[in-house]
Amino acid sequence: MRTIALFGKPLRRQHSAVMHNAAFAAAGIDATYELREVDETELVAHVDEARRDGWMGFQITAPHKRFVMGLLDAVERDAQRIGAVNSVAAAADGSLVGFNTDVLGFLAGLRSCHPDDLAGRSVVVAGSGGVGHAAAYGLATAGAGALTVLDVDAAMPRRLAEEFADFASVEPLAFADPLVEERLARADVFVNATSVGMLSPGPVVDVDLLAPTAVVFDVVYVPAETELVRRARARGMRAANGDRMLIAQAAAAWTRWTGLADPTEVMRSAVAPLLADHDLPP
Repeated sequence: MRTIALFGKPLRRQHSAVMHNAAFAAAGIDATYELREVDETELVAHVDEARRDGWMGFQITAPHKRFVMGLLDAVERDAQRIGAVNSVAAAADGSLVGFNTDVLGFLAGLRSCHPDDLAGRSVVVAGSGGVGHAAAYGLATAGAGALTVLDVDAAMPRRLAEEFADFASVEPLAFADPLVEERLARADVFVNATSVGMLSPGPVVDVDLLAPTAVVFDVVYVPAETELVRRARARGMRAANGDRMLIAQAAAAWTRWTGLADPTEVMRSAVAPLLADHDLPP
């Protein structure tokens, strides 16, 4: 039996395991996707284990997406630019290559509520962590016009702006900055790339500050309708949560490991009951 594992801490949800194992079963692959809750000191040993026969690769979630990069043999360019790895492919010789499916997943999720071209659009992203980096990178490479990234402290998105300075212009602002209200008012797209709505009720910004024509995308997928999404929809705005991002990320990694056809529909059907369960822990 081949092995894939998800390394992180804490690991509270089964969504990834359910999707991957359903896809393995549908394709007739003798493989299993496991959840392994490990801290940073334990991660080194688990990464070394993934070099052995029988491993296809593994995935990484918080808080290890940056730390793991130093444990790998190679990291692909997009993951280097984002500064985080969320998936790793294991070669037959035991070498490990890190890549990142966050950008692909993010853009797939955003297209579910904004199918139009992003070129020249004004976008505000809340959050400059791992997902915020991936969102900003995806938006920049898609040609977004004015791109503002918000966080509690402007120093955090400022680092992101400096990292992307050679190919994108990113305006870093603190949530409390007086300019934020004006940036929200002119935004064509607003993205929540924080845990607000999942770990705290939210919304991360006042939806009434956005234009009624703006599109709202929330990377959070538990609960199925965050307060941000609920309020946006109540105003008649196009809005979506992160469920399509979750599935697109998983499908991209699975096809990379197996070389087989896109399992999106199998994964979508398998994870639907979990996405609909409002009693799941955050």
